[in-house]
Amino acid sequence: MARKSHGWKSRHTRCTFKKDVRHRGMPSLGCYLIPYNIGDKVDIIINPSIQKGQPHFKFQGRTGKIVEKRGRAYIITFKIGHKDMYIIARPEHMRLRQED
Repeated sequence: MARKSHGWKSRHTRCTFKKDVRHRGMPSLGCYLIPYNIGDKVDIIINPSIQKGQPHFKFQGRTGKIVEKRGRAYIITFKIGHKDMYIIARPEHMRLRQED
């Protein structure tokens, strides 16, 4: 019997972004109606019930700044090491950063 692989591909499928039982299903309309402006700081929180406009899972939990709007989506920039990274994400995968 072959043993189960523990490689990279086995670490990010199926249960990576599983929702709590009480929060399953489509998000409320308020999720789509939040006004995002250029320059806002946002957290990338992936919503697994919507696959469109979903950023790569390695960006989950990162905080970035909105640079521009492209169609229904937004371009978000943040630094990883010394590089500026740009990703395109829809608003249902973002949350406004709460400033302290």
